[in-house]
Amino acid sequence: MPIANASFPITRYSAIFATRSSDVPERTRAYETILFAYWKPSYKYIRLKWQASNEDAEDFTQGFFAKAFEKGYFEKYDPAAGSFHGFLRVCIDRFVANERKAQTRQKRSGDAFHLSLDFAAAEEEFRRYDQSSTLSVEEYFHQEWVRSLFTLSIEALREKCQTAGKQIHFQMFELCDLEAEGEKPSYESLAKQFEVKTTDVTNYLAFARREFRKIVLAKLREITATEDEFRQEARTLLGVGLS
Repeated sequence: MPIANASFPITRYSAIFATRSSDVPERTRAYETILFAYWKPSYKYIRLKWQASNEDAEDFTQGFFAKAFEKGYFEKYDPAAGSFHGFLRVCIDRFVANERKAQTRQKRSGDAFHLSLDFAAAEEEFRRYDQSSTLSVEEYFHQEWVRSLFTLSIEALREKCQTAGKQIHFQMFELCDLEAEGEKPSYESLAKQFEVKTTDVTNYLAFARREFRKIVLAKLREITATEDEFRQEARTLLGVGLS
């Protein structure tokens, strides 16, 4: 995905620290934000690290996040001790180990979040993982976290363009930047396809790419704990300089 170096204003909200809020709706929103970003990577991590069946991995994933909300797991996170990614993996490993030791397989619904998790899609993605890969489980977790972040950002951009009546902007962005295979369409062919001027194609794509970068940064800010972690991930994922 072509993303140029740029500086953007940064939203300072972090869901990780908002889990400590005394305001219940704010705290619930924070846990839901973390859940949206991390449940798929966590499910796949459990499948790979713990060699769990897909049914057990579903139960462990739902159970972990439900208990994390109930017991305030994330409120205990100390940035000085390491990254939130590492902290989360440690919490998952402890939870799964305890569940297996207790031989507990009771499925939890996760109703505290009022969310329906698409485990079928997560399992399909996991089955495409090359088991001969040299990635460590930690690297695999991070890779899947990045996939989750970009998926959420793409959907947010789709909704924003839909609301603003800029569906063509998103469709062009999809064709130029999101299609994994095949030759990218020229601006001239896009202009002909959508019956607009070539200069419009340039402007539409510039808008979509700019908004996408902003969305990614906003979501990244929500699910990182420190300024250093945020800036490091932003440089890694987008190659951007931050003001």
